[in-house]
Amino acid sequence: MTKTRVYVIGVGMTKFEKPGRRADVCYPDFAKEAITKALQDANIKYEEVQQAVTGYVYGDSTCGQRGHILHPYWPIISIMYQQYFDRANPMERHITEMSELTEIGPGPMAAQIFGNAGKEHMKKYGTKPEHFGKIAWKNHKHSVNNPYSQFRDEYTLEQIMKSPQVVEGVLTKLQCCPTSDGSGAAILASEQFVRRHGLEKQAVEIVGMEMASDPASTFADKSLMKIAGYDMTALATQRLFAKSGYKPQDVQVVELHDCFSANELVTYEALGLCGEGKAGEFIDRGDNTYGGKFVVNPSGGLISKGHPLGATGLAQCAELCWQLRGLAEKRQVTGAKLALQHNLGLGGAVVVALYRLGFPGAANAKL
Repeated sequence: MTKTRVYVIGVGMTKFEKPGRRADVCYPDFAKEAITKALQDANIKYEEVQQAVTGYVYGDSTCGQRGHILHPYWPIISIMYQQYFDRANPMERHITEMSELTEIGPGPMAAQIFGNAGKEHMKKYGTKPEHFGKIAWKNHKHSVNNPYSQFRDEYTLEQIMKSPQVVEGVLTKLQCCPTSDGSGAAILASEQFVRRHGLEKQAVEIVGMEMASDPASTFADKSLMKIAGYDMTALATQRLFAKSGYKPQDVQVVELHDCFSANELVTYEALGLCGEGKAGEFIDRGDNTYGGKFVVNPSGGLISKGHPLGATGLAQCAELCWQLRGLAEKRQVTGAKLALQHNLGLGGAVVVALYRLGFPGAANAKL
């Protein structure tokens, strides 16, 4: 079968905010801002869009339709998440398995899951608490140059390590993502549409995308890192690079799911950015920031940019498209040609994707 090329031709997002900070703004306003920016970026009219898909968290069943400025022109598919307490929790098995391996302490359950993964990495490979702190230091430093970031303050490593403990011995407050509101949008198009509208110079190709869920090893191998999603990330990553023909070393810029600094550290290895057990050395060499092998989370990541769950993935996509198009201003990664995205939800699902700037026959093709 002939491969169908798919391109991101426009992206947009809002500044991420603390929920309730702007009493005069509701989710339809966030959605309108992000979508309008994406349409303007692509230089197309909303009547040209043939289908819309919306994703959101903690909303009612038709929030997607209510928040979408394209309505009533084209069908809108809503992908949502609501929280209920009268049915089985999708994380029930993960938490049960974790409780058999370690003591469940006070504090948010998500922080404990990822924090315990970090503790296992420390015990197994000799990683130090400072390695997790250095990740947060890096991401807060990156966010200073991102006008869309919820927090733009730079901290010293000492300040990060001495901020209030969330998971004892591994995670402090400044190593954890905040609660956030916001919106992101991306417009996808076919090769024919790109040519017809003269968008070759800005079209970012989705080279490949893979999704995986928890394999049997998540529970069978009695590993806290695997309960936190290590194996499903590794599985999706292996499929992605095998199908695309690229290697992790071909990537220059990465946006990954750093809900907690411990997850960013573990994910380095699952994505193949460094060898198993080598994340501490990877961090100490500065291979996760400007001047190193990769720049990871130039946006500031979830830790500093913010984490409005339904918008996180599209915000990552927007950042990587800006990087590949050379539009990231002070946070621009020099020579960005191939970008890697990683987004994860426990329970579990993970998506990894590769993007590159370039169009068949276009003068700007980089790869």
